[in-house]
Amino acid sequence: MTDSRFEQWDVVSSVGLTALVVAAGRAVDTHRPDGLISDPYAEAFVHAANPPQPLATRPTEPTDDSEDQLWQMMSGYMGTRTRFFDEFFAGAGQRGLRQVVVLASGLDTRAQRLDWPAGTVLYEVDQAKMIEFKDAVLDQEGATPRCDRRTVLADLRDDWPAALAAAGFDRDTPTAWLTEGLLPYLPAEAQTALVDAIDELSVPGSEWAIEDFTNITQQFDDPAFRRVAATMGVDMRQLLYSDERPDPAATLRSRGWTTESFVATEVAKSYGRTLDPLTQRLNGQSSLVTATKGR
Repeated sequence: MTDSRFEQWDVVSSVGLTALVVAAGRAVDTHRPDGLISDPYAEAFVHAANPPQPLATRPTEPTDDSEDQLWQMMSGYMGTRTRFFDEFFAGAGQRGLRQVVVLASGLDTRAQRLDWPAGTVLYEVDQAKMIEFKDAVLDQEGATPRCDRRTVLADLRDDWPAALAAAGFDRDTPTAWLTEGLLPYLPAEAQTALVDAIDELSVPGSEWAIEDFTNITQQFDDPAFRRVAATMGVDMRQLLYSDERPDPAATLRSRGWTTESFVATEVAKSYGRTLDPLTQRLNGQSSLVTATKGR
């Protein structure tokens, strides 16, 4: 295939670089006086990767307008969504769920930085180069998981359920699923296949947290977004899909799941944070969705 979205990639190219940018955003939020999260490993990923375009990891580092806009957006929005999904997992644990799957886990460090109930098994699914890089950095940092962390080397366009099963996934156990920052990187048919697979793998009582971008096309056309992408040397039009697709929450409701959707702007306000104008324009209307499969 010639479409760059179907290539293998590492942490400083293609989709991998976007995972590094997200980690930089978490690092910035971690060091903000009003930070919503604490990710002690995010900065280490950025420094270890040595990306071709320097990425700020502290709120005082940006030096020009494009970078200022980028890091305001990264820390403001990434801190909000990360906190929301952290709280989702905390709630799932309180409700008795002990099996967790993070799809396209990227540089996610929840296994290392969150408190998990005893007996929790957490599966991270991503491409081999991404997981190998992450594990190497975490080893250097002396980070240890606070749960039974299992890595699953798989591409979500392939038979990832089989790879998940081979790692020990129990189809008879309620599961807490996370798809954070994933859906725009899938074409519509792949998103449908993903929803089908998670629904099939989920027994009643399973829960799913979803980041649903509602304005990807608007992002493509925004001058500030284009400047930020150019600064990073990434053509987001070659990475993201803007084709028409079903609303995942509506699809799940039709299959017996109950859902709640929260607009990112309102979630930020609930944490005492007002998103900056760029973030409101690009990500403010994104939905953070939680779903529970009926019993």
